[in-house]
Amino acid sequence: MQAAEETQVCPVNSYNEWDPLEEVIVGRLEHAMLPDAQIINKHTFPPSESPVIDQILALGGVPYPTEMIEAAQEDLDQFIHILESEGITVRRPDIVDYETPFRTPAWKVPCGSSATNPRDPFLVVGNEIIETPMADRSRYFEAWAYRSLFTEYFRQGAKWVAAPKPQLTDDQYHDDFQPSQYGDEEMKYVVAEFEPTFDAADFVRCGTDIIGQKSHVTNGMGILWLGRHLGDQYRIHVIQSRSPQAMHIDTTLMPLAPGKILVNPEWVDTQKLPEFLRNWDLLMAPQPALSEQKELRLISSWANMNVLMLDEKRVIVEQRQEPMIRALRDWGFEPIPCPFENYYPFLGSFHCATLDIRRKGTLQSYA
Repeated sequence: MQAAEETQVCPVNSYNEWDPLEEVIVGRLEHAMLPDAQIINKHTFPPSESPVIDQILALGGVPYPTEMIEAAQEDLDQFIHILESEGITVRRPDIVDYETPFRTPAWKVPCGSSATNPRDPFLVVGNEIIETPMADRSRYFEAWAYRSLFTEYFRQGAKWVAAPKPQLTDDQYHDDFQPSQYGDEEMKYVVAEFEPTFDAADFVRCGTDIIGQKSHVTNGMGILWLGRHLGDQYRIHVIQSRSPQAMHIDTTLMPLAPGKILVNPEWVDTQKLPEFLRNWDLLMAPQPALSEQKELRLISSWANMNVLMLDEKRVIVEQRQEPMIRALRDWGFEPIPCPFENYYPFLGSFHCATLDIRRKGTLQSYA
């Protein structure tokens, strides 16, 4: 028995965004709830001429229409089929009833959110799963859907930790918040510095170097907590997005392979990128093809950058994003097209909808 324990391989191992992917968690659509009008959502949804978004926010959180879930499920099923066809183990979270309202001693919400985007509440660094202190009140108990999976991984040798659970009282938000204008030198955010909060999707991993950003959900205290927790073995580099709706870095900056990083030409000042990227190829993302999602465009049009690397060559990309497919092919990658626009109303694309649990590789420096 002792010998068997000593040779057991930890199921969790992921240090970057491009090592060969072996096991991944893919999100679920069951019981997904439309966002309510809490303060973060008011300022992070992309500008839209559609009155539907305002109507949704005014409702205070309701289930997504059945037809939208069914359409998104078709795309999700094709995505899972591609992953499994490429030899990747796909795991799924539990089904949780997000329609249930809940409260803390300080506040209450009409419902939860969903388990559609596991990239947001969890960060995998090496053999450790980190539950993040999210700033969105409706996502306070989102980790419940993943509890059985993480318990399994923990029993098999993974590290598992949760950042301090935030109170999310009114002190954590700027009640007099005024949105920044595009191009402002200093961006302003809804979230204050009362306590640490951050979403894992505000960070991308390049081995010993991790790139993060402040946003409407990630504050300086959250970045500081993560840096102290990871220790001196890792360096966290903070960039500033020029997007007034900044929330999640994977439509701003996306490492694709050692020495190659995809950059949003509108939101990134390439003169202010971290020093370790000095010798990297900066691949400027092409303008996104217009999405057919017109009435409920809850994510940025730059979701064309929200790709998933299966290794240093293979990359899953939305099938209608032909400019991105051509650019990736010209850069030496092997794009795998997959329909996924019907998933966009659920606030994510391929990178958001996944959490890579195991990639075949070790911790390295790519500076």
